[in-house]
Amino acid sequence: MDGKPLVTDSALDFGDALPDGGALLGLDVGTKTLGVATCDAGWRFATAGKTLPRGKFSKDSEALRTLVQDRSIRGVVIGLPRNMDGSEGPRAQASRAYARNVAAALELPVLLWDERWSTASAEGAMIAQDLSRAKRAEKIDSHAAAIILQGAIDALAGGGFSIG
Repeated sequence: MDGKPLVTDSALDFGDALPDGGALLGLDVGTKTLGVATCDAGWRFATAGKTLPRGKFSKDSEALRTLVQDRSIRGVVIGLPRNMDGSEGPRAQASRAYARNVAAALELPVLLWDERWSTASAEGAMIAQDLSRAKRAEKIDSHAAAIILQGAIDALAGGGFSIG
């Protein structure tokens, strides 16, 4: 990278920024919470983590920095909330700004990944597991982050990236 961490919508460019692979962090950025997921260094399986309360970015970045250090994270995938027609509204622009802040704060490449249907998919999976409404509400954002991250790593794997 040329001084500035990469922020991109392209799995290909993101993969090129991580030639040796490495564990990834997935984020579902909401207005009140931050859903967190991680994947293995070989980009095979995304796993839901915690749902963190959103605060000032300095507090968010401190919590994320701890996760990055503890899990040896090499890159970040952030959900990009597009409209159903593929256009971007204010929430997408807010996610892009958050991604730029994360890239700068963590000095890691960031991939913005289309998150349409991620929350609905996460909810459906949790209903199938017979989780109560209260448990679903508690875990929905981290499960959505895992779906976002899994979609990205599947694309990375399908793009000819051979990791691990």
